Amino acid sequence: MPRIYLDHNATTPPSTPVVDRMSAVLREEFGNPSSVHHFGQRAKALLDEARTQVANLLGADPSEIVFTGSGTEGDNIAIRGLAEALEPTGRRHIVTSAIEHEAVLNTVKALGRRGWRTTLLPVDASGIVSPDALRDALADDTALVSIMHANNEIGTIQPIAELAAIARERRAVFHTDAVQTAGKVAIDVRALGVDLLTISAHKFYGPKGVGAMWIRRGVRLQSALTGGKQERGRRSGTENVAGIVGMGVAAREALAKMREEQARLRTLRDTLESQILGRVSGTARNGSAEPRVANTTNISFDRIEAESLLIALDLEGIAVSTGSACSSGTLEPSHVLKAMGLPAHRTQNSIRFSLGAANTEEDIERVVAVLPGIVEKLRSLTRAPVRA
Repeated sequence: MPRIYLDHNATTPPSTPVVDRMSAVLREEFGNPSSVHHFGQRAKALLDEARTQVANLLGADPSEIVFTGSGTEGDNIAIRGLAEALEPTGRRHIVTSAIEHEAVLNTVKALGRRGWRTTLLPVDASGIVSPDALRDALADDTALVSIMHANNEIGTIQPIAELAAIARERRAVFHTDAVQTAGKVAIDVRALGVDLLTISAHKFYGPKGVGAMWIRRGVRLQSALTGGKQERGRRSGTENVAGIVGMGVAAREALAKMREEQARLRTLRDTLESQILGRVSGTARNGSAEPRVANTTNISFDRIEAESLLIALDLEGIAVSTGSACSSGTLEPSHVLKAMGLPAHRTQNSIRFSLGAANTEEDIERVVAVLPGIVEKLRSLTRAPVRA
């Protein structure tokens, strides 16, 4: 029986057009984009084309796109680069949320160890950052606000345009980690009102090891790397031409298919979610139903350890997740679910299902068919009653 992959928030399989185009570039276009001769200029033209394709996905100008090696690198360049640039001004306060990806949280913590004042905004059970909470947290020395566009574990979409407007009132720069929304949600950086935005190719059927940043023209940013002048001095190092080309192809495909594909995934996701909640006792959805990315549901299963359920499903050929792939292998409860104030048992018994392009109605039917039996078997190993 074919395996079912329901972990697309961790990574997506590169599409056939992406693989084909990257293969051709690897074979035929080996030039260094910084070289002035024929081979280098051919490579530079490929970068320019990909830069335009990524810019189109974000409603941006190509000149404002900087290619990176990952979403994590982009988050670091945004936060550390801005901190370095603004440190001499005396503005040494950073605001972020308690449910950010570790790429943001750990970078902010690192700056805290350097003497920066940091504030983590709380969320309630909805998983949504309150605009009022941000307004109360801002101060005259606030340099940067970094709030993710959508959460990687529960899928909730934050009110970024409203949050960015509040930050702008206090002259704070606003960064959003849009790794989980690029290719899934229509993004217009001008409408969002942000100053910096980070994305990663492998989350929308592009290659791993390639990301991009949108940096609003005029934003002061200190380069995180010292070296050459690549990417207009924002990110030194010879560009990964084949990977960037793959990202451009993935961006073009995502933009063309987005509306239709997200409607399809929302239908599948809602069917999966309603069937699990209706057929398996002691289950609950984590986070707000809307606004949420169309492919994601996070469900807690009472009296079951998430890791045990994940393994049992994998033995049935169904791949799911307990949360962020960057935190896998730890025994710590989800920091996202903890920040939402959920009971301790729910922070450790929750499974994320994140759907993607290859998933079908038959996949959902199979998951719903086998899941109740797996849950019943795992629960039979404990004596505690199911919580209401």
